[in-house]
Order: sequence, then C-alpha cells, then structure tokens
Amino acid sequence: MNSIPTRPDPPAVPLATEEQLRHRLRRHGKLKGRQPDDDPLREVRDCIGARPPEGYPRDLLIEHLHLLNDRYGALREPHLVALSREMNIPMAEVYEVATFYHHFEVVPPDAAVPALTVRVCDGLPCEMAGAKDLLDRLPALLGKDVRVISAPCIGRCEQAPAVAVHQAAVPAATPEKVAAAVRSGSGVVARAGTEVAEFNPAAFAQRSVSPPREQVRAVPPCTDYDAYRAGGGYSLAAGLAAGRVDPEAVLKAMEDSGLRGLGGAGFPAGRKWRIVREQAAPRLFAVNIDEGEPGTFKDRTYLERDPHRFLEGMLIAAQVVGTEAVYIYLRDEYHDARALLERELARLAADPPCPLPRIELRRGAGAYICGEESAMIESIEGKRGEPRMRPPYIAQVGLFGRPTLEHNFETLYWVRDIVERGPQWFSSFGRHGRTGLRSFSVSGRVKEPGVKLAPAGITLRELVDEYCGGMQEDHELYAYLPGGASGGILPASLADVPLDFDTLQPHGCFIGSAAVIVLGHRDRARDAALNVMRFFEHESCGQCTPCRVGTAKAAALMEAPAWDGETLEDLAQVMADASICGLGQAAPNPIRCVQKYFPHEIS
Repeated sequence: MNSIPTRPDPPAVPLATEEQLRHRLRRHGKLKGRQPDDDPLREVRDCIGARPPEGYPRDLLIEHLHLLNDRYGALREPHLVALSREMNIPMAEVYEVATFYHHFEVVPPDAAVPALTVRVCDGLPCEMAGAKDLLDRLPALLGKDVRVISAPCIGRCEQAPAVAVHQAAVPAATPEKVAAAVRSGSGVVARAGTEVAEFNPAAFAQRSVSPPREQVRAVPPCTDYDAYRAGGGYSLAAGLAAGRVDPEAVLKAMEDSGLRGLGGAGFPAGRKWRIVREQAAPRLFAVNIDEGEPGTFKDRTYLERDPHRFLEGMLIAAQVVGTEAVYIYLRDEYHDARALLERELARLAADPPCPLPRIELRRGAGAYICGEESAMIESIEGKRGEPRMRPPYIAQVGLFGRPTLEHNFETLYWVRDIVERGPQWFSSFGRHGRTGLRSFSVSGRVKEPGVKLAPAGITLRELVDEYCGGMQEDHELYAYLPGGASGGILPASLADVPLDFDTLQPHGCFIGSAAVIVLGHRDRARDAALNVMRFFEHESCGQCTPCRVGTAKAAALMEAPAWDGETLEDLAQVMADASICGLGQAAPNPIRCVQKYFPHEIS
C-alpha cells in the first residue's frame, strides 16, 4: 500500500487576547435575566424565612406570594424578581401565577398602594340586597385613602349585602357599619373566636343551622379542641389507629349510608374511598373548602362552629384509605375561619389522639375555578389553577402525580355521625322517595335565610315555608336557582319538584352544592342570568377559548332588551361541548332556562 503523505500542522491563529478571554468569562458567568437588588432580596428573605438546605419546595410559591401580599399590600415587581431567585423558579412562572389569582395585585416598584381595600360582594344575593347602593355610597364616605371595589361572591350570602374590610367580614353591611369598621381598625384583621359553645350538627337535623338574621355574628362561638374531646371527639379516629375499630366496617357504613359527595358532583363517598384505597402507595389526600359557587356558604357555617368534627372525619378517611399526607385547601375569603383552623390544628398537633398524617393548610387566592378538583390540585402544587384533561382521574394520578383522595368539606363532616350512629341514621331522612340529609344554603327573598339541614327530596315550596319563614313581605315566589350560579333557574310553577341529585336534570337544572337562591315577583330571571354570566366571565381561567370568549360574548348579548336567541344558543352549544371543565359546560344553563321558562322577559 502506498503511504498517505502527512501535512504539516497549520499555524496557530489566536482567537482572542488573554484579557479578552477573561472578559468573556466574566460576562458569561453572570446569571441571565433580571437580577434582584439587595433590599428586595432582604425583604423577601425576611418575609418567607430562611431558605432550607434543600431549597424551598416549588409548591409553596402561592403561600410565599400571600406572605408578601399581606405584608406590603400588593406584589411589587422587585419582590417577584427576588422571590424567583430565592425559589429558583423562572420569573415567567412566578409572574404568571401571581397574575392568575384575583387576590394578588402586581404593581411597579414605586406604585402607590391603598392603605385599605374594602370589597363589596356583587354576587346575586348581595346584588338583590343592595350591593350596588353600597358601591355607590362608600367611596365618598370612606375617603380617598380607602379603595372600594366590587368582588365576586365571598360566601356570606345569608348575610347579604356582605362586605370585607381588608380581611374582616361585615355581615348585613350598611354604609355606617362599614365606616365604623374602617375607623375602629379592630374589624380589619382576621380573628379566631374565643367564645366556646358546644355544637352538635345531628341535633339540627330537620332544622335551621344558621341563627336568625338579627343574631348573626361574623365570628360565632365554636367547639374548640378541649370541648370536642370532652364530648367523645376523636374516639373513633383513635380506635381505628389502635385496631379497636375495623376499617372495613367503617367503609361498609359509608357505603350503606348512601352518602354522596356534597361539593356538587355527588359521587358516592364510600365507593371513592375504595377506588383510591386500591391504588398503589404512596397515596395523598386533598380536601376542598373552596366553596366559591355563588349562593353557597354551608361549609363555612359548619367550619366556624365545629372544625374538629370535620378534622376527625378527615383523619378517619385518611386511615381507612391509607394516605400519608393531607392538604386542606381553604378559600382565601374565609379569613376568620382560617385563623380558627390554624389555631385548632396547632392544638390537635400538640395533643394528638392518634398518630397524625402530615397536614398542610393551603390558602386559595380568589379563583372560583379552583373549586374544580383538578384545578385545586394544580393550585396546591403552586401553579395556575387550570383544570386538567381527564383521564387520568385524580384518584389514579392526582396531587404530585400520586393517587389522591379528594373530598369536599361537608362530606367529611358527616363521617363520625354516620359511623357512630349507624348508616341507617343518615339514610332514614328523606322525602318524596329520596334518602339522606342535605344542607341547603338558602338566600334571596326569604324571611330567614341560612343553612337548612333538611331531608333530601324536599321541595322548594316546602323548604321556604317550613324552614325559611316564608317569603319576605311584599314578595311572592317567582323563580329560584336550585344549585347556585351554574344550576339553572326554574319558575315558581316547578317549586314542587324534589330537590336532590338526579331530580332536576329533566328540567335542565341540577342541585350541585344545594345553593338555593329565591327570587320574588319584582325580580327578573334575565337579570339573575346576566349576573351569574358576568360571574362566569370574570372567573373563567381562560384555558378554553369557548369558555373564555363565550362567557364574555354571552354576557354582552344578554344585555340587549331582546335576546338574539339563535346566536346565544350557538354559543351555549359550543361552550357545553368544547369546554374541558364544569364552568364552561354549565355556564349555558341560565341562558337556556330563561329562554325556556321566561320567554316573556327577553322577547
């Protein structure tokens, strides 16, 4: 073989001088993007605490945003930059989360922040009770240093019109009461009540749980840890942990009781426990107390009177299903309830009746969509609260990718009574062929609004006459919303339909979380439908174009004296067919009900 001739190496060509190379290293060694200044970085560290060796968990982003928002009254951009650096999260992600939630306000570094914000609920019950007049009168009365804004439903519909002065509720608000709360300063921050009173929900079966309107208090007396233990509380949870109670017997009692999820979906509770129990460990537990459906306030009513009955039900479920950690997601509007729950969780941890799973209380940030279970899970993980596509279902792939048991607050509230009293106790109630108890949140044109613990299957007419003292003076029953904003609107001619799961669908409605809003003959169904459509427009997460655009377009069309029925029906069909979660799918219900039952109002 002939050898291949070798060529001499080419001469070296210098690419840069030594000083130029040093300059390049210095330039490329700097972090990219916006870098925090020393003062904002120090303030963020002071607010969220020292960074642990392993770094901050990603899912604490929203909790840290709350800490900054509470301290500074808003989220200033330099603080977001510093938080991004401290948590090692891209600034784009921090910003998109901060701007997703209504209770966060991102402002420039030098922006003026109001000394105090007063939120006036403009939900349907509050609008009917005079919220607009409050919004008109309060700015001049409170002065320029106080910002007055409208807010979606804050979960105090039986106290309409409801107002929040910063974090403190003002029930049955008047301009004078709000002004007094602002002047005193004592009504500005959340507070956990100190007055103790025994509360046994079973004793209120077929009665009104809420007190008369003149006795309503923003922070009512409650059963604290010592009082609950003195009444036999946590005996069942302790018996399960010690092996004295058979988990299978508890599960069987739940199935035999017929208890269904009381957050709106109505899935059988016992069956859900079995499904999650059969999944591979580790399993997690997420509790939904984000009752943002306009007209709903039952969870708050029970929580602020006896938090431990719920906590024991939660511990029982956690033991039977075998979940290693529990995440409680509480809506941000319930500031006083959060203060109470924080205090009582600390007492429970200090003197546990049985081994406790890891319990974390997470704070919502003003997004109705997070009442949807998968959106809630996204929010617990520190992300935008956008619903997930399913399958997979969260029982299989849920929180942090693990099988997850998800329950509404009230579903867990009845676990102890069902197991101790026997499943037949719960199923013994009912009317018109239905079984069980339902906590109806009743508001609107009735004399005595509030939570009514009534038999499942009761009719609207029976509920108003027997539990609400009848209609308000000078008001005759005209219409009602049986399931909050999304449950549709029915006329008085259908006031004798049993109220329960599966009974209202033939009429184009559903009961959901049993939020009943009653209209009188001076009200118009079209106005109610427009109010709830504006709510849907405001609360759409924006992920689905049919929902994001459809709710806005529908609200605009519904303002016309005569409705464009064909266009509205096209919008309704697209929203129902193409939205991935219940918000967009149920938003057309009020439109279709008005078209079907109240055509004289829109033609």
